[in-house]
Amino acid sequence: MAEGSNLKENTGFSDRTRGVTAPNCAVSDILKKCNDYQLLQLTKFYQDRLEQAVEGGVDGVSSLLTYENHFSGQEHKKITMLVEKGDRAESSKFLLKMVMGKGSAARRAMWKSFTKMRQGVPKLDKILKEIEEMDFDAFQKLNIAQSPSGVPEELKDIQRKHKETLRQQTETLSVNTILIKTKYKTFQLVDRYVELTIISTVRDRKLVEHELLARGGDHGKWREKHLRRDLEKVRIEQLFQSNISQFGSLLQKMKHFFGLSNSGISASVSGVPGIGKTTMVQKVVHDWATGKMYPQFQFVFSFKFCDLNNINHRINLRNLILNQYPYFGNALGEIWKHPQGLLFIFDGLDEFKDSISFEDNQRSTEPHSMCTDPQFPCEVSDIVSSLIQHKLLPGCSVLVTSRPTAFHLLEKAEISVWAEILGFVGDERKEYFQRFFADPRLAAAVFKHVEENEILYTMCYNPSYCWILSLSLGPFFTQKDRTQQQVPKTITQLYSYFIYNILKNHSRAIENPRDVLLRLGEMAFKGVSEKKVVFRIGDLIQCNLQPSQFLSGFLMEVLEGDVSAQHVVYTFPHLTIQEFIAALTQFLTPDPEDMRKRLSEAHNEEDGRFDVFLHFVTGLCSPQSSRPLEEFLGLFSHKATCEVIDWVKENFVAHVGNTESKIGKRNLLSALHYLFESQNTALAHSTVGSIKTLKFGDSNPHNALRLTPIDCAVISSVIGLCETICYLDLQNCYIQHEELQHVAPLLYKCQHLRLSNNELGGSGLKLLCSALRNCDCKIQKLELQSVAVTESCVVDFASALCTNRSLTDLNLSINKLGDVGIKRLSVALRHLECKIQNLQLTVVDLTDSCALDLSSALNVNTSVRILNLSYNKLQDSGLRTFSAFLKNPECKLQELSLDENCLTDDCAKDFTSALSTNRSLVVLSLESNFFTDQSVPSFRHLILTCRSLVHVRLWGNKFSRRGQRDLKSLVESRPGLTLGIDTFIS
Repeated sequence: MAEGSNLKENTGFSDRTRGVTAPNCAVSDILKKCNDYQLLQLTKFYQDRLEQAVEGGVDGVSSLLTYENHFSGQEHKKITMLVEKGDRAESSKFLLKMVMGKGSAARRAMWKSFTKMRQGVPKLDKILKEIEEMDFDAFQKLNIAQSPSGVPEELKDIQRKHKETLRQQTETLSVNTILIKTKYKTFQLVDRYVELTIISTVRDRKLVEHELLARGGDHGKWREKHLRRDLEKVRIEQLFQSNISQFGSLLQKMKHFFGLSNSGISASVSGVPGIGKTTMVQKVVHDWATGKMYPQFQFVFSFKFCDLNNINHRINLRNLILNQYPYFGNALGEIWKHPQGLLFIFDGLDEFKDSISFEDNQRSTEPHSMCTDPQFPCEVSDIVSSLIQHKLLPGCSVLVTSRPTAFHLLEKAEISVWAEILGFVGDERKEYFQRFFADPRLAAAVFKHVEENEILYTMCYNPSYCWILSLSLGPFFTQKDRTQQQVPKTITQLYSYFIYNILKNHSRAIENPRDVLLRLGEMAFKGVSEKKVVFRIGDLIQCNLQPSQFLSGFLMEVLEGDVSAQHVVYTFPHLTIQEFIAALTQFLTPDPEDMRKRLSEAHNEEDGRFDVFLHFVTGLCSPQSSRPLEEFLGLFSHKATCEVIDWVKENFVAHVGNTESKIGKRNLLSALHYLFESQNTALAHSTVGSIKTLKFGDSNPHNALRLTPIDCAVISSVIGLCETICYLDLQNCYIQHEELQHVAPLLYKCQHLRLSNNELGGSGLKLLCSALRNCDCKIQKLELQSVAVTESCVVDFASALCTNRSLTDLNLSINKLGDVGIKRLSVALRHLECKIQNLQLTVVDLTDSCALDLSSALNVNTSVRILNLSYNKLQDSGLRTFSAFLKNPECKLQELSLDENCLTDDCAKDFTSALSTNRSLVVLSLESNFFTDQSVPSFRHLILTCRSLVHVRLWGNKFSRRGQRDLKSLVESRPGLTLGIDTFIS
């Protein structure tokens, strides 16, 4: 009780729990109407989502529950300790678990706190809105107590056999080692599987894949957005829980959640190549077979689209299943009677060769295009679409996986759950390396190198890239004859050593590896050109490759035959390996013709299919990338290398001055990437050393590039080659701390730096401070408009301004600096080293409370020439205080803007009187305030006495027609004066 009493006096508690607005009446009324059992079920339904939604305010909820004696002081302390450790996810999970065990009164108190804290918490607000829209009368009639029926007795034996079969098929995971003696290492799935981050939304279903260079950064941004509590993270076992479904009413979702509905759920999971879609499917099947997941399903049937490609005739669902699971025999007829207990999985929609459509009128000339009978022969595509659309076996559930490029095919399907695999986040990356290497010291050494190289580390969100990194880097930390200087630092170097290690282990098994790689590369390039990743025997023969060559050795490592298919198909282990082999071929051709033309045509493809290929081509010009491969393949074509270098130069020159359009900016960025990948210092110096302007941002967000961490690392390398950058525009480029830390160390070289409209926050501003403190800092103009800076961030920034001697223009508008932030900034302005002449502080939550500090600072530092305080709340009292600065004969202010500051007639006389003796002011803007005709004499006096004034702006005030006429008449007596005032106000 004493601990609860102490909380009453805790102002932090009251701030956290009181919230900004009163509780929403609609939600409060619904919660009051719920009896204890209904509230329990509602909480169960939302429990997983609530755990994420309240992470940011879990300590406030705990405080309220402790204050109302639902939690003990010790329980509250445990939650706050978890919060202080930074483990908010665990703290919210613990809080919900505690509440569920406390009883109905605690649950009601918790929901009451939710209604108070909903504003500014998007996930929580979304949940409460769903409840507000609920049909409560229908909810009251739900008989939640009933439970779904189990497996019929006659199907239990076949279910046991099916589970045992699937368990054996999925319990191990094979990993390619690229070694002769042990080509594959086999691990238990449970020992090797690393949990992936999945979000319950899909980003851009039509996004073009060039995942190696763009998706790493894109993933980083979406991870940050998740951390800001916008995205909902889901676990695999939640995919078929209706509480994360994006469609249907809350009542329908609850019916399904509590087993009261026979309707099935169709779920789709998107992910870039190598992100872990197929391994996730293996985990789903294994966990169902071992009873760890999806107990609501009686049978799970899993198919790969690449296998379905081999069915070239009409087939019914019964035979489709029996082809893969022949032991079901006649049992399928009985199984069809319970469709709500069935889960169908289709993996790899992007690999499906047939077209699949969900248009209602599609192929209307074919009467059976929509398959409704499991015994009726149909096209495979019709069986799949009919299952997803719940026309075939209505009540069953379906899971489809795909790359983003094929996801648009599902847009018109009846998909309930859209999800995307983001891959590894945070420590999940490190965990992969720890599981890959048996030796912990080796794992730590490899991961340390990756972590210290921003290019390689950005790749680590993707398990396939982690695999390539592990295979390529491992030997460098286990072989004594290799120096640390040789360790790959670029993406091309990494892939070069990946192929090098394969050649080293298998080169004896092949007579002419150069010739074979040349032919293989021709097929790879054709695949890149046609966006083709699955190859058949005919493709191999067309390029003079014999299928028998792939039974062992080198080719078996770079082109894998799919042994599970009825007809063998071949794929490269990863799309980027295919792209690398295609690039490598360009240097193995005896007499490369039209190389520059080919590269230009590839560069001009707007869908990005050649982006990674071009990075590899330019990267292979680097000796660090080519030498290891030349050991087995012979010397690269000198002519090809020269042609590529010439093309890189031409491409750069063509785009360096053309950055007004978005495509122009993108082309310049690509040119810089090619230069970086080439690792040719002389080439880079000769091309970019004289650059003065780099423009990737724009005041129009649609015309700015979204930069990734790798992009910023490349831009940083370019700045490093220049003495001075006159102009660097990064506004609206989605720059956050992760991106800024790559470029920040060299920003001191930039004279005009535009960073506006990026989520820099306090951590980003600290990075910028190091540039301002640099004794060689050349930054003269700094634009930080709307960069998520708050009053707490200003201390370091103000300190940096005190020592900076170059900055003359500073824009901090549209940031929540508040009076505290302005006061801290005023400390810097008092410093004699501060040379700021143009200070923009619009929309910074400034009030009259900081007027004295700002005024006294400007009295000391008279360098300020332009001051903009518009769109704040200075008010009359603040302006009176501020006027003292304007009387100072040393005041050199030339432009003063005070638009929309709640100014009235009460301050006009003091303000204009202060300005009447000023001899420097040229522009005065007082738009959108509340001046009336009472102020006309004051403004008349100002205009006649302050002879330096040239522009006076009074639009949007409250003058009558007569007042307007009186003020306009002054223009005649003041030649050269421009007066901005409304011509008519009714």
